[in-house]
Amino acid sequence: RPVASVDARSALASVGRALRHRNYRLFFIGQGISMIGTWVTRIAMSWLVYRLTNSSLLLGLTGFAGQLPTFLIAPFAGVIVDRSDRYRLLLVTQVLSMLQSGLLAYYALSGTITAWHVLFLAIFQGLINGFDTPARQAFIVDMVDKREDLPNAIALNSSLVNVARLVGPSVAGVLISVVGEGVCFTVDALSYVGVICALLGMRIVKREREVKQAHFASELREGFAYVAGFAPIRDLLLLLAVVSLAGLPYAVLMPVFATQVFHGGAHTLGWLMTSTGVGALVAALWLASRPSVLGLARVVTAAGSVFGLALIAFSYTRTLWLGLPLLVLVGGGMMMQMAATNTLIQTLVDERMRGRVMSFYTMAFFGMMPFGSLLAGFVASHWSAESAVRSGGLLTVLAVLLFWRRLPVLRQQMRPIYERLGILQPMAAPELSEPAGR
Repeated sequence: RPVASVDARSALASVGRALRHRNYRLFFIGQGISMIGTWVTRIAMSWLVYRLTNSSLLLGLTGFAGQLPTFLIAPFAGVIVDRSDRYRLLLVTQVLSMLQSGLLAYYALSGTITAWHVLFLAIFQGLINGFDTPARQAFIVDMVDKREDLPNAIALNSSLVNVARLVGPSVAGVLISVVGEGVCFTVDALSYVGVICALLGMRIVKREREVKQAHFASELREGFAYVAGFAPIRDLLLLLAVVSLAGLPYAVLMPVFATQVFHGGAHTLGWLMTSTGVGALVAALWLASRPSVLGLARVVTAAGSVFGLALIAFSYTRTLWLGLPLLVLVGGGMMMQMAATNTLIQTLVDERMRGRVMSFYTMAFFGMMPFGSLLAGFVASHWSAESAVRSGGLLTVLAVLLFWRRLPVLRQQMRPIYERLGILQPMAAPELSEPAGR
């Protein structure tokens, strides 16, 4: 028993090793508070739009409007992230996000809110996210002093998102049914105080940055050329873009499944989103426990396959208690694929290109979802929500198979970087994966 207790403590320490860094620990706590509020607002916005309009198409349109600005401005934002102080940029984006949630709360509580208010404020948040997301991703490196703890920090970040995904929808379901959407937006606005205080409490060491002599457009072209010319990052981003376009928009249709397929209400929607969060949280914690990035390319393919196949199976179910465990698999596969992709890219990228590459990650992950949301809303309104989710799952599986066929070539190009970083020994075997047990 004492040996088992020591092993358990050692495993727990391994999962949370990035929390030894003070700045990251503050960020983790502040983000934990803020993310719960963010998920409360996401559920409340979807429910509010559907309650006001009873339209699957408008659900998709709201998702499209909220994420399209991120897609359009992310490449330009990436150049700004590489040129500017990421810490100060994040402070600005958090204050603006608090203002956006406050405006939603004002209109909802005053009884004047319409679907158009939600639409325009979603666009405003999309503009903020276009800068916030690449800055946040790039800033992780600044908060973690030891490079070997970076994969753990990324995985913990994913687990944080999914604790919020687990708690937020449940809180939103209760608040919507008891006091309405306006209180949800108020809770979100107040939650930003946590992350702003965390940022203000950090001890930031000024890093020497290369003085930028090149023109803005030249740096933008350099970022495109880097991503297009380095196959591992390019193929990871392409797979992520397809999954975000085809698979991830299932979430915007959950109000339709809650009401029309499972014949429930806000509580049913909360259960659906909570199930997704449970799977995603377990997947993120498993990734955080891994000691190395080796084998993550294989994880990307396996997790993407589980995600696509679980979506297909979910589209056929008509029973809530059968749909919930399938959504656990959906959430687990989705988060494992996304977080593993993020970790691989952050490991492989050249430091001077980090902001620009993470802006392309933002485009692929968040930027493709508006097109997927619009497409899913269109398919759902002309055929059915089940057809939209099913077709997204099929496209996801096909994209994963194409990526899997490319893996041997990608591993050979990843190997020199792993050797330079000390992840692999120069004389190690040519295969880029750890033993099958991990």
